[in-house]
Amino acid sequence: MTVLESAPVKVQACAGTIGHPRPTGQDRYTISEVVAHTGLTAHTLRWYERIGLMPHVDRTHTGQRRFSNKDLDWLSLVGKLRLTGMPVADMVRYAELVREGEHTFGEREELLTAHRASVRQRIAELQDTLHVLDFKIDIYADARRVSERV
Repeated sequence: MTVLESAPVKVQACAGTIGHPRPTGQDRYTISEVVAHTGLTAHTLRWYERIGLMPHVDRTHTGQRRFSNKDLDWLSLVGKLRLTGMPVADMVRYAELVREGEHTFGEREELLTAHRASVRQRIAELQDTLHVLDFKIDIYADARRVSERV
């Protein structure tokens, strides 16, 4: 059994409980291990680092990246932000604010609050669309039941 196949250890992160392939304190992952754990590509991980979305990733004496559980937590948050449709520029800005420190809490809150409003708007639009789909499906289901009785 490989490290990534073992039962993940639960670690409390900023948005809930997250499973890690290794216990805290033994958290040094190669880029290929992070690829296997996250489903992201190595190209995407390097790109995140290049554009400033990923904080500084430690390197070995030979220059190989070594990711930590904290990096995995950050990638999990980035994944959630991506799922909400947050623009990359906003994610990069958020990452910059996090790196700048606690004095940016207000600006971070504003950025996330504005994005939350956008997400809620999209959810409302999707709910309306779902109602239309349900209505159409009901029409077809009713028509099928009528034709089956004939």
